[in-house]
Parts: sequence; structure tokens; C-alpha cells
Amino acid sequence: MNKHILVGVVASSLLAVGALAAGADLPVTTLTVNGQRILAEVVSTPEQRAKGLMNRFSLQPDHGMLFVFEDPQPLGFWMKNTYIPLSIAFVDVNGRIVNIEDMKPHDETRHQSRGFALYAIEMKQGWFAARGVKAGDVVHGLPAPAKR
Repeated sequence: MNKHILVGVVASSLLAVGALAAGADLPVTTLTVNGQRILAEVVSTPEQRAKGLMNRFSLQPDHGMLFVFEDPQPLGFWMKNTYIPLSIAFVDVNGRIVNIEDMKPHDETRHQSRGFALYAIEMKQGWFAARGVKAGDVVHGLPAPAKR
């Protein structure tokens, strides 16, 4: 095998392992919305929520991140140091999606919930739209609020 090809394969493999390991210490839960399954890494501490999907270069199909908060509140997210275009669904205490916003990589524009939310779900951009998921739909399988 050509030395340059081998180096490229090794580098690609290391990037893939790094991307998988980035969330390796986070619990994963299965959510459903409109019959669609989401495998979501769960972040529930201020430190985990602040990091979110920063510095990741990919997401597997139907994988995302679930942000769990202590109390329902207006939520705002931005994309500093985030490489993947994402869509975010803000979800209220009853599991109902309040609104969905598309977010661009490295954009520091704040994307807000249009009401009080207890959860936020980040997926690859367009995931919700491609599956017909919209505001008002209910997410099942959500964990209890984060502990104080």
C-alpha cells in the first residue's frame, strides 16, 4: 500500500475513534417522536451542557444529544466551536416540542426557545424536517429533570 494512502487511512481512523470517544462517558437514552427513534447522549450538568457537541465532526444517523435542565425556562443555544450543522428542538415539561431551529456551525447567534423548555434535542440539521417532526409533536422516553 502506498505510504501516503496508509497515513490517510490511519488519520481517518483516529478521527473516527476520537469522534466516538468524545461522548463515550455520557449515558445514552432512546427517545421516540412520531414513531422515529433517536439515540441521544444525555447531558444534565452545567459543564456537560456547556460543552454539548462542541469539537465533534460527525454524528451517526439518528443519533443526537439530549440536554436536560433542572427547571422549565427560556433556553438559548449557540454554535461556538461546533462543526456539525444542527437542528435543535426545544421541548417542554410535558414532552411537547415548543419550536425547532436550524443552527449553522461556528455561529454565535443565540437560538431561543419560544417558551419555557425543560429539554433540548440536537440532531443533524434537517433530521426533524425530513421525518415530518414539528412543533406540537410529543417526545417519549424523556428522563426526569436534572438534579440540582
